Amino acid sequence: MSEEVFTGLDIGSCAVRVAVGKLVPSADGKEQIHIVGAVEVPSSGINKGTVTNLEDAVSSVSRALEQAERITGLPLNKAWVGISGSHIISQESRGVIGVGRSDGEIREEDVERSIEAARTVATPTNYEIIHVIPKSFIVDGQRGIKDPVGMNGIRLEVDALIIQGLGSQIKNITKAVYRTGLDIEDLVFSILATAEAVISERQKELGVCVVNIGASTTSLVVFEEGDILHTAVLPIGSDHITSDIAIGLRTSIDVAEQMKLRHATCLPEEVGKKDEINLAELGAPEEEWVGRRFVADITEARVSEIFELVDRELQKVDRSGMLPAGVVLTGSGAKLVGMLEAGKATLRLPISLGTPIGVSSVIDRINDPGMSTAIGLVLWGKHIRGAHQDKGFGQIMSKIGGLEKVGSGFMKMLKQLKP
Repeated sequence: MSEEVFTGLDIGSCAVRVAVGKLVPSADGKEQIHIVGAVEVPSSGINKGTVTNLEDAVSSVSRALEQAERITGLPLNKAWVGISGSHIISQESRGVIGVGRSDGEIREEDVERSIEAARTVATPTNYEIIHVIPKSFIVDGQRGIKDPVGMNGIRLEVDALIIQGLGSQIKNITKAVYRTGLDIEDLVFSILATAEAVISERQKELGVCVVNIGASTTSLVVFEEGDILHTAVLPIGSDHITSDIAIGLRTSIDVAEQMKLRHATCLPEEVGKKDEINLAELGAPEEEWVGRRFVADITEARVSEIFELVDRELQKVDRSGMLPAGVVLTGSGAKLVGMLEAGKATLRLPISLGTPIGVSSVIDRINDPGMSTAIGLVLWGKHIRGAHQDKGFGQIMSKIGGLEKVGSGFMKMLKQLKP
């Protein structure tokens, strides 16, 4: 068991990231994930979580896998693959069944049947269900039950969250991965995996929002009382800041990107009015001095817009300014100077930078917020595999762990795409 390898593959618009983890004994006698490899390579052929050029996407994933194999010295045959993009939607559903046994005792099979009943929701045309996540159960009208197995009742209901994505986009991502010779363990909605890496069970109970600011999309998930309350993918990310700087300074995207990474801040008031930067030092063909305050104003405007859109999503579930555990920011866009202060001002909530918890490693890169999704996919794989033994790991995952049978139709569809 200890030699089992878990691979997380996060295919983003800006980079393809691979994390490789192994199970090792931890101080408390249980097993924990030790990250033995974390790789990031620039990606092409992907935009806003969707494949725009299959061949380019395949070569990007291949490069990342080759690097990961070289660094870890391990053959990587299968991976947990993250999927994101603004085509992914979530909706509430309820499944209702009659308890099968004459003595009224609820068994695992009844729970699975109720979840299967929740799956029979009207999905939009060409959409496929990625996850069915049970939130809570109702036994004979008694609400708020987290695990009904062993209880007695006649009628079992489940409130579930159905996460679904456009069938063509799911197939394109799947095809890009299979073309590299890698097997897919399962497709996972990226922000759910990210959350597994950066927040604790206590934060999920209190109420927390995880926001992943990527290159071209921003994803978020809201938890309360241990359950997922809301998810969303917004079609705006840190690349939009680069574009704004390029337009504002009338310079190239490459120079604007260097400006963002090296000199941009979301706090214009902290920049001196006379602070100037020479664009030639950032790769511009000729000397041109620009005010750093002007760049900070451009950056602040776009970052405020991102946080306003996040707040709008929180308003949809009446949690704007009302999450005790606040907001955890992650993703490569979260590293911008002043991001936490700008978020605090707009969202009126405590904000922290999310880095992976519950994993060990000697690699510095695992503390990069951009790697959190890939590491989250490794943890997701570990918990799904061990869901039946690992009772300490949150209700959501242990329930999803029993859904292999329920999701088998989706996995059959993926297997058919193998070359």
